[in-house]
Amino acid sequence: MDCKKEENLKNCNCFYPCERKGICCECIAYHRKNDELPACYFDNDNEKTFDRSIKNYCRMKGLL
Repeated sequence: MDCKKEENLKNCNCFYPCERKGICCECIAYHRKNDELPACYFDNDNEKTFDRSIKNYCRMKGLL
């Protein structure tokens, strides 16, 4: 399967510059290893805080 990096970048709301940007499979694996979620799970205001924790996601969604 070929990565559609350019297409992925059109929908990526990540504000952090890194080598995984647009390569979703690598991004998800990286954040999963760190008990986090990637930027695309967060709205833009929460993404700008760089708090990618699952707890922050649950708080944002009103689950906590």
